[in-house]
Amino acid sequence: MNISLEYRNDTHRPILDTFTLPTDDDPLPEGVHPIVVVEQKPVGMFLLHDNERVASYTDEPYALLFSAFAINEADQGKGYAKAALQELPKFVQQHFPHIREVVLSVNLKNDVAFTLYTTNGWVDTGRRIGGPIGEQRILSLSI
Repeated sequence: MNISLEYRNDTHRPILDTFTLPTDDDPLPEGVHPIVVVEQKPVGMFLLHDNERVASYTDEPYALLFSAFAINEADQGKGYAKAALQELPKFVQQHFPHIREVVLSVNLKNDVAFTLYTTNGWVDTGRRIGGPIGEQRILSLSI
């Protein structure tokens, strides 16, 4: 498997249009960067935030928020999510060299996602926030 992470661009559009992702044609606020997970073709996407939203997740001034991680349904179960998470530190170091931490929130009831993150270097900070479908754990990845 040869996964790469790339900024979303027009060459990704034809394939991204064939599956539903959380950012479909929504205008993104400033400081939100759509990143595409590619393995010969786009297989998923996530957002990296370097705006004011980050401060509600961490006190680290040099942090990014990771959100809206989705792998296309037809491509799930093939290890792409794990491979993308393993590539994330390298991508952040290359494109955001000042960043020391990436944070995310995951629903307390979502044990599958929690296990995916924690087996790939993320640590439960012990912080909790309310979310639209219940309490969320805040996880941190040191860069």
